[in-house]
Amino acid sequence: MIIRVVTEGQYEVSDSLLDELNELDNEIVGLIESGDETRFRDVLRNFISLIRENGKPLDADVIVESDLIVPPEDLTILEAMKIFNGEGLIPD
Repeated sequence: MIIRVVTEGQYEVSDSLLDELNELDNEIVGLIESGDETRFRDVLRNFISLIRENGKPLDADVIVESDLIVPPEDLTILEAMKIFNGEGLIPD
C-alpha cells in the first residue's frame, strides 16, 4: 500500500497496518465531531508517526499512485472537518 503524507512524500506500508490506521482514523472523526482540537492534533500526529515508523519512504523521483493521501500534521480541526467526514480517510 502506498500512502502519501502531504508536504512530506510517499511511503510504502504493509497492508497489515491498515487496521491500526483505521482505528486512529475513526478516532480522529470522533474528535472532530466533538471539537477536541488538542486531542485531534495528538491523534493525527500519532497517525502520521505510525506511517513514518512502519513505512519505507519512496524516492521523490519515483511516481506512483497513492492508495491513501494523509493531510499534514499542521492541519487545523476546521480544515479536517472537510477531509475527515463520514467514514474518514479510510472507508470501513
